[in-house]
Amino acid sequence: MRFHQVAALVFGIASIAAAQTTAPWSYQGKTGPLDWGKLDPAYKACSQGHEQSPIDIRGAHLNKALQPIEFHYISGPVKLENTGNTVRVYVDPGSYIVYDGVRYDLQQFHFHHPSEEAVKGKLTDMVVHMVHKSADGRMAVIAVRFTMDRGDANAAMAALWPHLPTRTGETEKVEDMINPGGFLPADRGYWTYTGSLTAPPCTEGVRWFVFEDVLSVSRSQLRAFTAIFPMNSRPLQDAHGRRIEANE
Repeated sequence: MRFHQVAALVFGIASIAAAQTTAPWSYQGKTGPLDWGKLDPAYKACSQGHEQSPIDIRGAHLNKALQPIEFHYISGPVKLENTGNTVRVYVDPGSYIVYDGVRYDLQQFHFHHPSEEAVKGKLTDMVVHMVHKSADGRMAVIAVRFTMDRGDANAAMAALWPHLPTRTGETEKVEDMINPGGFLPADRGYWTYTGSLTAPPCTEGVRWFVFEDVLSVSRSQLRAFTAIFPMNSRPLQDAHGRRIEANE
């Protein structure tokens, strides 16, 4: 075996080992949010960062110069994974948004109960986070909140919920044509700020877009999710004076 092959093999094994040594985390107890920063050096931003998410959306500044988000989502099969902390939905390549001239490709979307974002101190029943990444590694997350107040079922959830994987590590493939755009409200007004991933490693520098409009989720849909994850939301973080802007 040649040197470069040996080196590649060693590097690959080291990379796998590094990935496997990442500390487990959860939303409760000794591995919960208050201790994430202590669990692994890779998670230090969770406790030391000053641009952490989620935050309470209040005091937003109207900025008429903010551009609308261009959505280019396509339909296709998806794969659902129970990560142990949420249900993550992986999409085929091809769906993306454009914001301020930059293309961000949709990587996956996932759900939290209750919503992680608050608006003037109020949480909703659920939220979906749609995670995007640009070619140069910048991240943008769109948050759409759901409420049970109206009682109507969400059509996009209805296509996925029969396939919810109930055990950690379990995956389910949905061959039906699913369009992520089904999780978007008709009114695309949003609040935006700079924050972080809301789970370890809590990476900062993430552009957040929290839609102002709230969609409906039915009691049965909410119960189906909470039967798997009774609570999977990070507490609100200090805004540290960050500017929140609104596009309308």
